[in-house]
Amino acid sequence: MPPCIPRADWRVTISDSGADETLTVQFVTKELNEGHPIGRQMSIQVKRVYEQSAKTDGVRFLVERLWPRGVKKEALRKEAWLKNVAPSDALRKWFAHDPKKWPEFQRRYAEELDANPTAWQPLLDAAREGDATLLYSAHDTEHNNAIALKAYLEARLRRR
Repeated sequence: MPPCIPRADWRVTISDSGADETLTVQFVTKELNEGHPIGRQMSIQVKRVYEQSAKTDGVRFLVERLWPRGVKKEALRKEAWLKNVAPSDALRKWFAHDPKKWPEFQRRYAEELDANPTAWQPLLDAAREGDATLLYSAHDTEHNNAIALKAYLEARLRRR
């Protein structure tokens, strides 16, 4: 008998509850051939919002506090805009994309994320089910909040 080919279908439901945005990620999984579990390798990618979307992006989340300049809201392919997972205004302004401040920015941002797990949990859930892409708008592709957030989430995935 040939090996089973597991499949996962996912659906993202976004509900807006007043001033705070709530993102509910609901996964619907199908187990085929005698109930074999789905053995999907997770993948978290980062990508500038100005780059073309691709099928390999999987679920796409904008992880910026401010909407990116020059991008129309209806034109950006995304599942959700997660403002609350972005660094605080104070941290963002302090960092100012200065590479010399990068190690300290990562530490402070991790503290903010530790204090707000409900903001990043949907990203972790999406990554556990398949490919997820964190969208950012910064010019610096090596020192930005999406890179720091990716490292933070990948560390959480390894802890399982």
